Amino acid sequence: MEHVLDNPAWNALLSGNSHLAFGNEHVKYFDEAVSPFVGLKENSGDYFQLLHDNLPDGRFALLVTTTETAVPPPWKVVRAIHGFQMVCDAAVAPGGRHLELIPLTHEHVPQMMELTKLTDPGPFAAKTIDFGNYQGIFENGQLVAMTGQRMQPFNYTEVSAVCTRPGYTGKGYARALLLNHLNSIRTAGQVPFLHVRSDNGRAIRVYESLGFATRTDVWFYAMVKVR
Repeated sequence: MEHVLDNPAWNALLSGNSHLAFGNEHVKYFDEAVSPFVGLKENSGDYFQLLHDNLPDGRFALLVTTTETAVPPPWKVVRAIHGFQMVCDAAVAPGGRHLELIPLTHEHVPQMMELTKLTDPGPFAAKTIDFGNYQGIFENGQLVAMTGQRMQPFNYTEVSAVCTRPGYTGKGYARALLLNHLNSIRTAGQVPFLHVRSDNGRAIRVYESLGFATRTDVWFYAMVKVR
């Protein structure tokens, strides 16, 4: 039986993020200004064609899958990324030193966009904040670290956009933000998970120190709709 996290975007669009979903009973997707992620009921040629038929020309789409997939034409793959899907089943420890964690709102979007461009934690667009539950740390009015929650497939919640401005790493900011999210996710009765690039050893070590363990390999396919 397929695990919920084997097809995380599809299951998120069916459940916890259904209020942000477009599409039909075969293919679903977010508004590109929220997230490029798309979900297919099955990773087969017919479903890729249905997705192609439902999206506008030039639309960028991001597919996440736990199996290597040959993306068929007329889709054009512009980038394929190998990563890990990690789940935190361990009890979450209390946070360390006290830091003021500020809930981020639409007024903070310009700074959030700037920070993600500097750090490249994954796709982040002007309306990604619509997922909700983003928090940040500020120094002298400048956003220097943030973390949020993104896909919510059934009883799982994804931790996302973990980033710290260059020059501010090593201060425990990411760890404090992560611990706060892990505790809030647990309190809500959900299980935390995340995705990380396989070559990001530093981040993987931080996640493992917080109780995350690799569940499976994942592949991200950045695709563009062409005729």
